[in-house]
Amino acid sequence: MPRPIVALIDRAALRHNLAVARQRAGTRFLWAVAKADAYGHGVESAVAAFDAADGLALLDFAEAQRARSAGWRKPILLLEGFFAPDDLAVVERLDLTVVVHHEEQVRMLEHHAAARPIDVYLKLNSGMNRLGFAAAARVAAAVERLQALPHVRLRAFMTHLANADNGNPAQGRTSVEEQLQRFARLCGDWRGARSISNSAALFFHRGIADDAVRPGIVLYGAVPAPSHRAEALQLRPAMQLRSQLIAVQQLGVGETVGYGATFVATQPLRIGVVACGYADGYPRSVPTGTPVAVAGVRVPIVGRVSMDMLCVDLTRAPQATVGSEVELWGQRVPVDEVAAAAGTIGYELLCKVSPRVPRQVEG
Repeated sequence: MPRPIVALIDRAALRHNLAVARQRAGTRFLWAVAKADAYGHGVESAVAAFDAADGLALLDFAEAQRARSAGWRKPILLLEGFFAPDDLAVVERLDLTVVVHHEEQVRMLEHHAAARPIDVYLKLNSGMNRLGFAAAARVAAAVERLQALPHVRLRAFMTHLANADNGNPAQGRTSVEEQLQRFARLCGDWRGARSISNSAALFFHRGIADDAVRPGIVLYGAVPAPSHRAEALQLRPAMQLRSQLIAVQQLGVGETVGYGATFVATQPLRIGVVACGYADGYPRSVPTGTPVAVAGVRVPIVGRVSMDMLCVDLTRAPQATVGSEVELWGQRVPVDEVAAAAGTIGYELLCKVSPRVPRQVEG
């Protein structure tokens, strides 16, 4: 019998969340962001569930190949573009749309003997200060060079927002309004399509006037801002990380559990041992008290999470025994709640579920 841990992927939830995002996007072109193996849910699951999207946004050629092999025939946007001149042959073969964000990429396109047109999104740096052209003169020069190439079709200008998930960024930080103004200045007299909105912008900044949106985390049933709950946004969790109790121990007063003896019992306790640890992708940093659901009842973790196991207090679940089902996150315990306890975000937990955890696709 295999170890009982599994990540259940709910394609019906993925479809539902896409429909919610589509309602927010209206008639705008919708890129369903499926990078990082569809945030840990599997590129193939994304291809099957996001057929109503206008395109997929991915990060690398391997994922793009997987999407095409799985039957995706609509556009694919590579969010970091290409990295070497030889990549452009793959761009053509897979019929990819590429983000161009620095002059070296323009130079590679100029020296490429293309057999078919290549669609380009030009990325402008409006304040995120990672990728993109940050000066109006350089934007204009890049546009002129790209438009002079018969094998390049400049489809849109794009940018990425740094604080769309924070309605009131701290003093000195770049606001959404500041970025939108800077982006407008960088666009100059560009009258073509623009792509700005990520998940947070799509749900929390409804007035942004762009032509193509790029929702990511919301498609998987988690939220882009800790001040919101997924269910309040009508989102459904698309991954349930599930395991079982593999042992039950009796703990006496004064006894400890786990590495470092960080938890000391103040009363007699039944302790359940769960087949899940940080090697499975569950965060080691969660403190005692972080909830999991055992036999449908939320109970607290006690002591440190170890590589392969964690322990829970079964006081609230007296019926639980070896073999009882455990939900680490999903329906009863939102992944965002676990992430908050760990001092991180739901994105990270979903992406870091270990390859050793089997994925089981439903719906």
